[in-house]
Amino acid sequence: MLNHQLLPLIIAKASFDSKVSNFFKNYLVGRKTKYLWNSFSSPCYNVDVGVSQRLALSPILSALYLSPIFYILENCLKNLKIPILLLSFVDNSLLITQHKSISVLNVNLFCSYNVISSLLIRFGLVVEHSKTEMFHFSRLHSVFNPSSLDLTALGGSILLPKTTWQYLGFFFNQKLMFHHRINFYTNKAISTIKCMKMLGNLSRSLVPLQKRQLYICCALPITLYSFQLWYYNKAPLDYPLRILRKMQQRAAL
Repeated sequence: MLNHQLLPLIIAKASFDSKVSNFFKNYLVGRKTKYLWNSFSSPCYNVDVGVSQRLALSPILSALYLSPIFYILENCLKNLKIPILLLSFVDNSLLITQHKSISVLNVNLFCSYNVISSLLIRFGLVVEHSKTEMFHFSRLHSVFNPSSLDLTALGGSILLPKTTWQYLGFFFNQKLMFHHRINFYTNKAISTIKCMKMLGNLSRSLVPLQKRQLYICCALPITLYSFQLWYYNKAPLDYPLRILRKMQQRAAL
């Protein structure tokens, strides 16, 4: 939840037009509401407690609020010579670093996590350590068992590297084989097909042409959701095609 007191100051210092600054100041500070139920009317309650994720302006306000934080963070990491790249999508952020040594990676991640945690707290934000995850990609053909990252000194937990990682609806594994992703969305499409078959048991069931159109409109978009991740010219397609044929056979039954 964004700090409703700091955000108008940040917007004002970002050289926005005064009308924009006044709008957000009036929107965030001194807000009140009352509840109506038939003839009952409650007294006014103060609701200037922040901006929740459900509000329409939440992504815009989050970007305005986090922009100076990321700017300060980049300068801090640059001065400390920590090779970290930061990517953020609203409240989902990634700390990315590359190195051949796992111990060096853990040191970079530990230091950058310490810097960003301290910075977020200074801006009035809460760091949810329980949601922090760690994932490694590797080109090694042998078994890859990276060590854990101990963040207990920073108020976090001991992070164990995950073998499968879900981020923004995408599934990754350490070798970028995407087998887990293909299985997940194929099974999801099969569940959709099973529900579609219920329409064929009605008194006025669907004709084959309608079933085909329903399959194309509902099942295929799920199965091929962002297939550009794993489908390219030199990708090994034996496994994906076998799973997709299995899904199509279920649809034909």
